[in-house]
Amino acid sequence: MSGIRVCALFRPLNSKEKTYHGDSISIRGIDPESFVFKDEKDEETEFRFDKVFFPGSEQADIYEFLALPIVKAAASGANGAIITYGQTGAGKTYSMEGPNIIQCDEKQKGLLPRVVDGIFNAIKSSDDIIKYTVKLSMVEIYMERVRDLFDRSKENLQIKENKMQGIFVNGVTEVSISDSAEALRTLSTGIANRAVGETQMNIASSRSHCIYIFVICQEIRKERRCGKLILVDLAGSEKAEKTGAEGRVLEEAKTINRSLSALGNVINALSLPGKGSHIPYRDSKLTRILQDALRGNSQTALLCCCSPSPSNASETLSTLRFGARAQHIKQSAHFNVKEDEDTISSPEVSSTKNESSERILAKLAERMEPEDVQLLEQLFVLEGIFFDPNSVEEVESAYEDVTSITISSLQKAVEELVATVDEVKKENETLKASRKLHAAESDIIQHGRRGSSLKPNFANLDNCKIL
Repeated sequence: MSGIRVCALFRPLNSKEKTYHGDSISIRGIDPESFVFKDEKDEETEFRFDKVFFPGSEQADIYEFLALPIVKAAASGANGAIITYGQTGAGKTYSMEGPNIIQCDEKQKGLLPRVVDGIFNAIKSSDDIIKYTVKLSMVEIYMERVRDLFDRSKENLQIKENKMQGIFVNGVTEVSISDSAEALRTLSTGIANRAVGETQMNIASSRSHCIYIFVICQEIRKERRCGKLILVDLAGSEKAEKTGAEGRVLEEAKTINRSLSALGNVINALSLPGKGSHIPYRDSKLTRILQDALRGNSQTALLCCCSPSPSNASETLSTLRFGARAQHIKQSAHFNVKEDEDTISSPEVSSTKNESSERILAKLAERMEPEDVQLLEQLFVLEGIFFDPNSVEEVESAYEDVTSITISSLQKAVEELVATVDEVKKENETLKASRKLHAAESDIIQHGRRGSSLKPNFANLDNCKIL
């Protein structure tokens, strides 16, 4: 078994950092794999990773060491993941995309465009491939909702799991791509739809976790191999006093920090020796979608992006400690190979949706009231929730999904009810004012008939609106 490959990347100092601390930095290199870090209290800690990229490192070197082995494996049928992690403004998105995913020179190209080239180069260099397909999807996790970046109408996609696909995003748009240029144009469209906002740390801060998913399938003689490669550009951890976040941006930051905290808890649980059986993958959408990348059947690399400035020492230390814990996670990736078409479409896997639905409902009926089962059956039909009924985990996932759908429906109904109540209140107020006005008019008319010696009652005119 091998561990997650972890690298540290220190970007160059920016102008703001130079204004406060000049050219001083909080790291001292020892060799290409280790360095000494000085924290805010001037205490020194030595860190050692698979590779350290000091300020001024080339983008090509990062790709060749961190990503290229994973890309080649994915093109041969293994699962892989490449994750960028760090505080806001640490260089995660630049490392992933470069200054522009389509128009930039070769030296500045980020991981993503290099990965795209690597996939098609690996396919073309193989003499054994008879047929291949490459499908691309792109989602963001924004405020704990999974959004399709190729179809903005898909705002709350559900994360599912089955034996064939592992963890996947149900209903996500998949685009078939035939070459690097087409892939980059497609990715550029998705990137334009991503949620970003300005903070004091970054003029275009990512407000969501962005996930790029490549599924590469090949036919080699009588074998069919499918590898899934995901690239994850995490939103940065933030301190409100540094970013100056307010209102909506502050709420975004709180959600980002909660999901990153959940990721940290999963890393801790996986890295501790003698760990218990429970790993809290379901505590956030991020950890759920990264479950395959973290738990075993994947070659995974983590790039810890850091600022070398003393002004960000606290956040950098937190990032480095996160990377150090991730190093202890062991993985055992294997190639996803099917020998023939019969294996791919075996009866167990190709159960019809109706059969799956009936078997799921039968299992749920053992621990639920009949009325609840009937409600679930109706929701299954309406929402198209079908999956492998033999997995207890998927049954539980279905229950969570149905619960989420039900809650969303109830919330919408409550919002509509509140709006209706407000309208009724306004109509009642208008009606009351109208009645008071009519009553006042009647008093005036009656007093006028009785003569001027009688003093009319104008009390009904109080608080009346003249219509």
